[in-house]
Amino acid sequence: MRRELSVWAVRGAGLGLGAAAVYAALLLGIAAAGVLLLVFVAILLASALEPIVGWIRARTGLGRGITILLVYASFFVIVIGLAFVVVPAAIAQFNEIVARLPARLEQAREWAAGVRPHTLSQAITLLIRGAQNSLTPPPPDPDAVVALGLTVAEAIISVATLLAIVFFWLVEHARLQRFALAFLPAERRAGARDAWNQIETRLGLWVRGQLTLMAVMGAATGVTYTLLGLPSALLLALIAAVTEAIPIVGPLLGAAPAIVVASTVSPELALAVAGIYLVIQFVEGNVLVPLVMRNTIGLSPFVVIVSLLIGAAAGGVVGALLAVPLTAAGLVILERLQAREVPVAQEPGALESVDQAEAEEYSRALPDAAGGKP
Repeated sequence: MRRELSVWAVRGAGLGLGAAAVYAALLLGIAAAGVLLLVFVAILLASALEPIVGWIRARTGLGRGITILLVYASFFVIVIGLAFVVVPAAIAQFNEIVARLPARLEQAREWAAGVRPHTLSQAITLLIRGAQNSLTPPPPDPDAVVALGLTVAEAIISVATLLAIVFFWLVEHARLQRFALAFLPAERRAGARDAWNQIETRLGLWVRGQLTLMAVMGAATGVTYTLLGLPSALLLALIAAVTEAIPIVGPLLGAAPAIVVASTVSPELALAVAGIYLVIQFVEGNVLVPLVMRNTIGLSPFVVIVSLLIGAAAGGVVGALLAVPLTAAGLVILERLQAREVPVAQEPGALESVDQAEAEEYSRALPDAAGGKP
């Protein structure tokens, strides 16, 4: 009896310690949520760079560390080159917009005074007056200046930390993988390693797919704005490309500046910009996004949309941004748990994309899988 009590006491103590450890880990994860997010973004970027590093090593025979430094140097050269070419033009176009806005807003205010009914005129006038007031810079606040400086410093430190984590993850990837897999039984290490590598592959494909969508959106809007004669077409195209990475609200954020700038020229141009932007978004959302996502990470449009909605509901914009890569990673684990050796039977009448022979094969698979005879 005493022996049984001691066994139960040991088990209870172990259960209590395990629950306390899990609770402590949850508290630590919540407290370090920003750090964990930074690490996850670094793994995403490293997964996207890994094929490039492997491609260069296979053709040059360079060491892994030197190859990673070469990729980093190439990245900085491209970014600095784009900064010297694009940023000055974008800043000039932004200053041009700011200089033209007061006169255009005054014209819009005069136009709004003649709008009928009078209630609509008052509402439009209030909106225009609010825009005019926002153009008047407030007096400098020392606390706001200090807060802005701290924010900029934190952003610079975060970017530097992110690049450092990406570098060390790429360099120490094999060693970290061996260390983590050593906690598993020997017979499970090969499968876990394959799942790990497949998850990183899909994460990298997602990053490259997002960059492809951003580039296509920037090019499409830039050409469209230029053909329409919209002022500051380059700056507005850059905004559309960057906001493309923001799920759900990104298209709205990308369209708003272009429509506002177009409205300072004429109402007809604003309507044309809004209409063409809707067409671009329709084609991109219904053709390009499903095509890219299916060919890169293997997710159907239904799964992508549902994961975005759940991520947005759980974590806002950040949750929606991370929903698709996390879903892709979870899908890899689910696929490895499936019994793929036995096909899932479907009714022949429900198969629209297979021929009659394949339909018959699927229909025969059901009794075979159940252990019966066809």
